[in-house]
Amino acid sequence: MKVIIVGCGRYGSELAYRLFQRGHDVSIVDENEAAFTNLLPNFMGTLHEGDVLNKDVLERAGIKTADAVAAVTDSDALNMVVGHLANKVYKVPRVVVRNYNPQYRTIFEVFGLQVVSSTSWGAQRLEEMIYHMDARTVFSAGNGEVEIYEIAVPEYWVGKALGDLYPCEGSTFVALTRAGRAYLPALDMVMEAGDFILVSATFEGIDAMRRQMCAEG
Repeated sequence: MKVIIVGCGRYGSELAYRLFQRGHDVSIVDENEAAFTNLLPNFMGTLHEGDVLNKDVLERAGIKTADAVAAVTDSDALNMVVGHLANKVYKVPRVVVRNYNPQYRTIFEVFGLQVVSSTSWGAQRLEEMIYHMDARTVFSAGNGEVEIYEIAVPEYWVGKALGDLYPCEGSTFVALTRAGRAYLPALDMVMEAGDFILVSATFEGIDAMRRQMCAEG
């Protein structure tokens, strides 16, 4: 896959190296030549110094034939414009952009761009680690609005049916794993010691389930 990354800061250089390690053809663009020193010495992608809004720079990087573009500078305005150009003008199949300031996230959504808000996502991860040490995140959708959590069945749930835990607003069971095998959840399924429950939930939903666990424990 041919990927263009716009922005070679810590974020962009890490992404570029990860993609390079997986065998992808990576081009990285930055207006500051010194930014390329963020890349590890064995990075073998192509480097393009220049104004990322300059048509010649983008086309020299290969945007006309790119399979994906990631705009990950620390400028929300720049990321939005590059994302819009890649999406609407060059018809790049996969376009993802970084949201630096969470206040501008809704603007990205108006443009219809796939956006990752590293600040919002990171803050939510830290909040979850503070509140929910008993529930491990195994999948995050969007920017963390809905996630899948793995919960080890506590001793006081053993012998109860999954249905005894319902309802819990903002959450739903996804699967139950037992001895390494996963099962679709049924409300009459009785929990055993060593089971794990996978729960799809909002932050409020997993918080409600945690409060329920604490009350029962």
